Amino acid sequence: MTALLDVSRLAKRFGAVQAVERLDFQVEPGEILGIIGPNGAGKTTAINLISGVIRPDSGRITFAGQDVTGMRPDLLVRRGVVRTFQATTIYQERTVRENVRRGAFTTAYRGFWSTFLGTAGARAAARRAGEAIDELLSWLGLSEVADAEARSLPYGFQKVLGLGIALAARPRLAMLDEPAAGLSHDEANHVAEVVRRINREDVSVIVVDHNMRFISTLCHRIVVLHHGAELATGTPQDVTRDPRVIEAYLGTQH
Repeated sequence: MTALLDVSRLAKRFGAVQAVERLDFQVEPGEILGIIGPNGAGKTTAINLISGVIRPDSGRITFAGQDVTGMRPDLLVRRGVVRTFQATTIYQERTVRENVRRGAFTTAYRGFWSTFLGTAGARAAARRAGEAIDELLSWLGLSEVADAEARSLPYGFQKVLGLGIALAARPRLAMLDEPAAGLSHDEANHVAEVVRRINREDVSVIVVDHNMRFISTLCHRIVVLHHGAELATGTPQDVTRDPRVIEAYLGTQH
């Protein structure tokens, strides 16, 4: 099977700090891949490199057989690569529906003049986008709060809304940066179930998180980073039993 995403020899330095060093991993179609590691291991930097937020110093990123190394984030979104951020990046004073419409913009936008003049094509695209947004809100369990301001939602539901914004772009690969951060046990379980539902819709997923229970019960494989390089890769069971991983997280005394 050809990998959907292939990261090869990826490297990024910030001054004297080697944030990512010769990183190699792949994401298969239909896979949920976890990326874990201690603070400063390079997890978010790796996601930023893949999503085009920053450019790598060297290495190659291939998505669906095409070289996308250093490609702008908006162009990657149009190819089907989306990401969320550690903090909930939502418009707090806008409604839930208006927030999700942001994500649908890339698939509904028909060009400036078509939209400005209200052509038939633009109106049809807007109608289809509205129907898709309502369907997505129902799918995520957010229909009842669709017209509520985003800031009124509990934090766990704001996290789900962030996933909804990303999903509205109809991705093939979704990268989630700490989706369980700051959540209670029940909220994290709810987010995990949403991620599984996303995956069942033929969306491959990369999940970065510190919550080992969340990652271990959710992901098919895990890549462990340490000092910007790959420390271990394998199933959740193999990785959590690896002495190198235990030492990196807990220290040799444990």
